[in-house]
Amino acid sequence: MSRSNASSDGEGVLECTDCLDPADAFALVGNETRLAILEALWAADERPVAFSDLRRAVGVRDSAQFNYHLQQLTGHFVTQVEEGYAFKHAGEKVVRSVIAGSFNEDPSVEPFPVEGSCYACSGSLEATYEDERLAIDCVDCGSGHGEYAFPPGGLNDRTPAEIAAAFDHRVRHLHCLAADGVCPECSGPMETTIVEAGDCCLGVGIRVDHVCRQCDHALCSAVGLRLLEHSAVVGFHRERGVSLDDRPYWTLPWCVSDEYTRITDRDPLRLEVTMALEGDRLRVTMDESLDVLETCLEAR
Repeated sequence: MSRSNASSDGEGVLECTDCLDPADAFALVGNETRLAILEALWAADERPVAFSDLRRAVGVRDSAQFNYHLQQLTGHFVTQVEEGYAFKHAGEKVVRSVIAGSFNEDPSVEPFPVEGSCYACSGSLEATYEDERLAIDCVDCGSGHGEYAFPPGGLNDRTPAEIAAAFDHRVRHLHCLAADGVCPECSGPMETTIVEAGDCCLGVGIRVDHVCRQCDHALCSAVGLRLLEHSAVVGFHRERGVSLDDRPYWTLPWCVSDEYTRITDRDPLRLEVTMALEGDRLRVTMDESLDVLETCLEAR
């Protein structure tokens, strides 16, 4: 949706006036030739790509037939400029989804051990992959250390250790966006809620739910996960010889367990996350939006 085909509802909210119905969008890219056009455009060394070059890359001899399929994509998935054709965001998203394997792969991966130990019993941790989701659990007691979507393409040409590292980076990125109010799927507005009950893959009693108002995409986590990049938290660990960039989130108990989180006030809501290292403690006070209000260092 661009400014040219969006209108305001009178309250400053943009509404699409020339948008493609989701069913029609899937029908357009469901054609083999059209998908081949998008893939050829993606593979091009430079964009825009001239009509003749694009037709040659796709391998369609009939110019009129090729033009028909190209025009079906133009406007919603592809844009035409003087030099040729280039992607619109939706077209790139389709190709990225194919590359990621979201549409055409169903891989099977054997469980594999990952770095760290269980926050609950100090047992070994194991990663499992099923239904395009990667989960990390304790082998001994079954405690969950996170379960999140991980596209099949992320498994390609990676060792188990590399998959685990990629998963760690992905989880950090997704939750950073969500906590900042941006849906990692559609970029729509994300709402953050503190929940004290209900089922969760982590099994925690106090957790954070992020839900997109636009596409209903949802993420949940322990409260502490939001603090991985906070300067006071990073500094507290760095000064004691720990780099949070080098430690997978699931090896940090305050990122996966609510044992280190407590509600200190309800009106307004206040949360306190405590982390300990080398006998020292850092207490971080947050509001219901997960903004840090105060940090307090308790040195031994």
